[in-house]
Amino acid sequence: MSKYLLMCLVLVSPVEAQERSTARSMVVTTQGIVATAQTLASQAGAQVLARGGSAVDAAIAANATLSVVEPMMNGMGGDLFVIYREAKTGKLYGLNASGWAPKALTVEYLKSKGITKMPELGMNSVTVPGCVDGWEKLHKRFGRLAWSELFRPAIYYAENGYPVTEIIQGHWQDGAQKLSSDGNARRLFLNEGKPPAVGEIFRNAQLANALKLVSDGGADAFYRGPVAKAILQTSDRLGGVMNAADLADFQSEWVEPVMTDYRGWKVYELPPNGQGLAVLEMLNIFERFPLAKMDAADALHVKIEAQKLAYMDLVKYVADPRTTRIPVAGLISKSYAEQRSALIRMEKASCEVKPGNAPPANGDTTYLSVVDREGNIVSLIQSIYLAFGSGVMVEGMGFHLHNRGGLFVLKDGHPNVLAGHKRPFHTIIPGYMEKGNTHIGFGIMGGYNQAQAHAQFVSNVVDAGMNIQQALEAPRFTKLTFGGCDVMVENRIPQEVRDELSKRGHQFEVRAAYSGRVGGGQAVIYDSGTNVKFGASSPRKDGAAIPQQDPYFTAPPRFVR
Repeated sequence: MSKYLLMCLVLVSPVEAQERSTARSMVVTTQGIVATAQTLASQAGAQVLARGGSAVDAAIAANATLSVVEPMMNGMGGDLFVIYREAKTGKLYGLNASGWAPKALTVEYLKSKGITKMPELGMNSVTVPGCVDGWEKLHKRFGRLAWSELFRPAIYYAENGYPVTEIIQGHWQDGAQKLSSDGNARRLFLNEGKPPAVGEIFRNAQLANALKLVSDGGADAFYRGPVAKAILQTSDRLGGVMNAADLADFQSEWVEPVMTDYRGWKVYELPPNGQGLAVLEMLNIFERFPLAKMDAADALHVKIEAQKLAYMDLVKYVADPRTTRIPVAGLISKSYAEQRSALIRMEKASCEVKPGNAPPANGDTTYLSVVDREGNIVSLIQSIYLAFGSGVMVEGMGFHLHNRGGLFVLKDGHPNVLAGHKRPFHTIIPGYMEKGNTHIGFGIMGGYNQAQAHAQFVSNVVDAGMNIQQALEAPRFTKLTFGGCDVMVENRIPQEVRDELSKRGHQFEVRAAYSGRVGGGQAVIYDSGTNVKFGASSPRKDGAAIPQQDPYFTAPPRFVR
């Protein structure tokens, strides 16, 4: 990649720096960077880097800390996906740590209970959590520090407490009713029926105990030991069907990332059961249009229409590739994008979009990104799905089980139909892109928002020449429904653009300037030509990109007498 192009990506002129629309500057350093949705977690990861830890060590420490300080979004009761770039070889590794349904949780079982729609609450929405096994597999392959070191920050904050931050407090407030429905969660997470206030110190001794068990006993403590026992006791009390073998037999899976070339950039996502294919399909459709030369209304129209086309394919095709044949290569082929893009009418929004016939192949949330001193990159996303997951807190352990099973369907013959030891369709996806010496780990949260947000981020970087902070902050759209012409937009999209697109049939729901509905995110860059790192964090979350300290203190401190 030319030095000129890199300069365009990471710099702005002095005049632009004084008169700009970006709220934050990028973090720039020759050391590592940890970018997460909460500053204490970013700081924990940065300190792990300073202690000699790898990017993976820092990511695990930051994720474990997030499970304490952002408990409604993530934790040991959820799933995990990762793209890892190894600096010395340039090789990418993918990890799918999403859990399967209990063996006895079947369509027939639910129908015998009079359930005709997949539950989103309670034990029947719970699949085996994959997070801890994912942490362990990552650490065994790419870790440097001792496993137990990685949990010290999380245990510290769980025991000593932390002040609750603004956006997290809002999510806590939104989840208060769900917390109230579980006596264990109500007693721990609500004080006299209310969530903690902004700045109030919150402690979770139960979670500290669970983290200590995993710190001492590894994944075995979670899937076969005392944490597993507590999960099964909780399931039995609530009439669930999870058994010991469901937990003990689970293994996360190393997978090959899938890629498309977007105007000379290689963009990578993970294969199904996640929605990453929709990112690549959207980008292939974008590529059929000269977005950089189009006016704002036309470019936004193309992106919204491309989202509808890709998401209808998402619903039709994506499921667990171990049980369903998925036309991955066909869905992300340029020829298929040519067919799908031909359906876009520039003068009118399409309110009734159908899935395509893809050619056969010859497979709520927190996101963080880390780059270490050597340039290894971790793009990690982890979630318990909806806020506080299934609403089921594990007895005595202080964390919630996710409700990923709610994304199964009960329709016979559908690729994503519920079955025992099958993984559901998944919304959480890590992203990665590179060109020449520029390597970017990125991700944006928010359920079905994620694939469309990834595609908009990539377009912001490639088509609009934005740096990664600008690309994260730029106003976005999101469409969380399938079919129809409704679409959410942030109010920073100009009124004249919205007016023009309304004439074409788009029906806008206008949200705040920095709306959580379009998802917060993080990103890091490694310039392998200069060894400089860049970090960015979205203002739609409470987090920050925090650099590893430079080694300017090499001797013990001296004190004034």
